[in-house]
Amino acid sequence: MASLKLSPSSPISISKVGVIPSSKKGLSFLVKAEHHSSSSSSHLQDKCQRRLIVTFGVVAPWISLLSRAPLSFAAESKKGFLAVSDNKDAYAFLYPFGWQEVVIEGQDKVYKDVIEPLESVSVNLVPTSKQTIKEFGPPKQIAETLIKKVLAPPNQKTTLIDASEHDVDGKTYYQFEFTVQARNYTRHALGTITVFNGNFYTLTTGANERRWEKMKDRLHTVVDSFKITV
Repeated sequence: MASLKLSPSSPISISKVGVIPSSKKGLSFLVKAEHHSSSSSSHLQDKCQRRLIVTFGVVAPWISLLSRAPLSFAAESKKGFLAVSDNKDAYAFLYPFGWQEVVIEGQDKVYKDVIEPLESVSVNLVPTSKQTIKEFGPPKQIAETLIKKVLAPPNQKTTLIDASEHDVDGKTYYQFEFTVQARNYTRHALGTITVFNGNFYTLTTGANERRWEKMKDRLHTVVDSFKITV
């Protein structure tokens, strides 16, 4: 297993997003603002995780529904989906038709279902001096740390279901599947991460566990569609 090697000279800062219920227009958002370190039974794993968390500086996001600059939309490339292409940051992905864009400070793009608040996709990118995602460590190690320290609130139980590595057009992507269990619901989610041209990219999408069987194929389409476009 590859070791995780990070240094203070190449910090990564990723905003933490979680769910805050809101009664206004049936919208709910998950927003988290702090990261917490956890102990490890293995000294090496603990050291690796600490280094990763140090580099993941956390920015406290706040919710805004203000309109933002228009995106570059491609023609619908798959039935039931719309395509988004960000030429500036060199990435593209699909999202289900009917989801609406919302603005969350600290996130580059967010689309969500306004009726089912846990159904959403978000993209975040932050600077890094690493050249590939492999320099941070193997898929399972990085996914577990990212989920526990960045993608989920510390008071919610997380379970990593799967993590894998894929190469597309010479670029390496890590994909992972996980659940986050809150008091009143469980969110079943998918994520993909990669590094390109000095940026660490994270795309996450998911749905309420009770709707997973209905939504899983669409969510897999979303996560599989994420690609660096250069």
